[in-house]
Amino acid sequence: MEFSLLFFLDTFAEYTARTSFERPLLSGVAYAQRVVHADRESFERQQGWIIKTMKHEPSPVQDEYAPVIYSQETISYIEGLDMMSGEEDRENILRSRASGKAVLTRPFRLMSNHLGVVLTFPVYVHDLRPDAKVEDRVAATAGYLGGAFDVESLVENLLKQLAGNQELVVNVYDVTNNSNPLVMYGSEVPLGNPSPSHTSMLDFGDPYRKHHMICRYRNKPHVPWSAISTPCGVFVIFMLVGYILFAAWSHYDKVKEDCRKMEELKKQAEAADVAKSQFLATVSHEIRTPMNGVLGMLDMLLDTDLKSTQRDYAQTAQVCGKALISLINEVLDRAKIEAGKLDLESVPFDLRSILDDVISLFSSKSRDKGIELAVYVSERVPEILLGDPGRFRQIITNLVGNSVKFTERGHIFVQVHLADHSNLATEAKVEPVANGMNGHKDETTAVATGVSRNTLSGFEAADSRNNWENFKLLLSYEKNEMPYESVSDKVTLVVSVEDTGIGIPLDAQGKVFTPFMQADSSTSRTYGGTGIGLSISKCLVEIMGGQINFVSRPHVGSTFTFTAVLQKCDRSTISDSKPVMLHPLPSNFKGLSALLVDRRPVRSTVTKYHLQRLGITSEVVTTIESALGVLSGRNGHSLASMKLPCMLLIESDSWSSRMDVSLRSRLLEVKQNGHTPVLPKIILLAAAESDKLKANYAVDSVITKPLKASTLAACLFQALGITQTQPSQEKRDSSGSLRGLLLGKNILVVDDNKVNLRVAAGTLKKFGAKVECVDSGKDALALLQIPYKFDLCLMDIQMPEMDGFEATRHIRAMEAKVNEQADAGDNSEVDGATRAAKWHLPVLAMTADVIQATHEECTKCGMDGYVTKPFEEKQLFQAVQKFS
Repeated sequence: MEFSLLFFLDTFAEYTARTSFERPLLSGVAYAQRVVHADRESFERQQGWIIKTMKHEPSPVQDEYAPVIYSQETISYIEGLDMMSGEEDRENILRSRASGKAVLTRPFRLMSNHLGVVLTFPVYVHDLRPDAKVEDRVAATAGYLGGAFDVESLVENLLKQLAGNQELVVNVYDVTNNSNPLVMYGSEVPLGNPSPSHTSMLDFGDPYRKHHMICRYRNKPHVPWSAISTPCGVFVIFMLVGYILFAAWSHYDKVKEDCRKMEELKKQAEAADVAKSQFLATVSHEIRTPMNGVLGMLDMLLDTDLKSTQRDYAQTAQVCGKALISLINEVLDRAKIEAGKLDLESVPFDLRSILDDVISLFSSKSRDKGIELAVYVSERVPEILLGDPGRFRQIITNLVGNSVKFTERGHIFVQVHLADHSNLATEAKVEPVANGMNGHKDETTAVATGVSRNTLSGFEAADSRNNWENFKLLLSYEKNEMPYESVSDKVTLVVSVEDTGIGIPLDAQGKVFTPFMQADSSTSRTYGGTGIGLSISKCLVEIMGGQINFVSRPHVGSTFTFTAVLQKCDRSTISDSKPVMLHPLPSNFKGLSALLVDRRPVRSTVTKYHLQRLGITSEVVTTIESALGVLSGRNGHSLASMKLPCMLLIESDSWSSRMDVSLRSRLLEVKQNGHTPVLPKIILLAAAESDKLKANYAVDSVITKPLKASTLAACLFQALGITQTQPSQEKRDSSGSLRGLLLGKNILVVDDNKVNLRVAAGTLKKFGAKVECVDSGKDALALLQIPYKFDLCLMDIQMPEMDGFEATRHIRAMEAKVNEQADAGDNSEVDGATRAAKWHLPVLAMTADVIQATHEECTKCGMDGYVTKPFEEKQLFQAVQKFS
């Protein structure tokens, strides 16, 4: 078979070469066979080569191919190439086999890089009727015969033929009717003229017309060269101009078609975006609606008297439900970020309170694992900042949550500094050592050594700059420099989250911020998670005008660092339009002093930070013996810089059980010697449960880590016997609390879901509101007649018959009509009470859909805001406070 194919190939090449004089305008001819995909494998096996594209690459899978199997020697380089892979050739092939006629392509660059055209003929298996259908022609197609017109070579050959010293006569004839040729150019000279001549065929793309051009020498007297050059030059020029016009018109058609396709694709993309938004809105609503009932009922259940086991079950179910809601929010956040519809709030917030909340969220897990979890905020960071607290909390929660998840020993340390002096830039640093990373030859052996480091827990950290020396340098900036002042209102924070966990494998560090990607499949199986948190955090940081980066060392840990650009905000500038939920700390401890025993300088600085927030001054010593020396004033120790300490705070790793009696007796000796009138309270700082430690050690109290100001204050109140000042009922019910806003208010709740009605009513009644419920928009309109008896309306947006949007539009139209009549002084339809004020009932949408388009629709129909299901106390407070 191979010999037969080679024989036919050589025969075709030899035949076309010998008969090329009959095709002077063609640079070469070739035959391409039609091959459907099902026959591709057998065809390639038969030919001994694979089908390739015009770029000489293996042809991708498609319905059919047109590989060249026979070609003239002048264009033998196209053998094996799929003519269907070229845009011009593919269009030519499809048009020719559909019409059954020869088809000429638009001018384009041939593979010789010359401008040319290709004439394609379809080859059928059998003869077809002239009126054969397109489907029949396609089915009967065996292959395609093509010839290339190399225009540039044609002109060059023509000029060469015209070159010489003797005079030439050029005649062009139409010889379609050979018996009666028509003269198209030149004088009427018989075709049989015996003078030397050269005959060439001219093909202008019409297969039914034939043309000859005859050039011969003149035997008569010399004719000027211009007699030949001028008409030939004009002929060539006209041909070139024709090709240029044809190419320009073809390009215009192509551009116009491309524009049409682009417009069509744009419409399809817009429709797809709308469909995606509608899908997300539907999914969000359908999941959140039942979850609102589940979480709401669990919340109401937890407000009842339950046994410990029952309460544990209910709390576990509530945590699982909130985890599902959190996952839904993350997916929706990612969708909103991709669509560019994620907007940030700009409200005042207390950064330190947010970090305390995040620490509280993971305190139980950190204690269970026995790891140190701590936070430190520089004194130079403003107390109140202007920004989006929810998104800032989301970033910190994602980073700390990952650290807690992947850390089994050591510590997790969150630091916040100002960017002007912080060396914790986002480009983290890892210092290599002589024996590889961290002194280990490879990552499989890079485990933490027993050497104690100057870090929070003594374990080595991934970022070498997070050491005590650099930390001490930052502290010196805080003490020695003036308070932070800047001409600009902008504040750039540098936040780092350091852990001593498992680290990230080197080959996986490049895809850390890729959505839904984790280090490997075993990570998801072992630790859980979706891999979307870091991707969202990166996007949020960039929206805040910052950057995020990390350094990680396998089996050592990871340090994530990001910057965020926020605005300064003074307490005096906080207005009602920008509410802030502050958590003021008690002032009962101001003026007190403490003595802290801690051998780790970083950890002691964190403890001093929390004591300082409560107004307590402190001094640090490394051992209990040194603390006794300070209290007794011996060995050069002095308390001149601070008052006598009323508490002795001791880290658990500085304590031993045999010290219980000796410490008490030593303290009694100090008191008897007159060095201190009152014995300080002994307080142990530990990560274990406080009740068990207090029973095992002879201490007055145990403060369970992680430390935060509120829990530290609560423990000190109990240990020192200080009576905590309780805010009066009137103060608690002020505008700073949700109960103060809702107490005694008449609220109408509209929702077609009975469970959601019960949840909303129960939540609102818990805060002192009077609630009335209806299950349709029509029933709501029947109750909402001016003058209103309600102070607020919570309206579901998706209800049968009349949804929340339509009901709100009716309410606003009714109010506009009454207000217009009041302005016009029309007394016929409104009474004096109705005319007393401009009527506008606050309407809040209760929506399980958090898509931006839904929020825009709420505003468009006249709603004053929205609360998402399931709504929480803080969210409800922020929405209602605008109308108080």
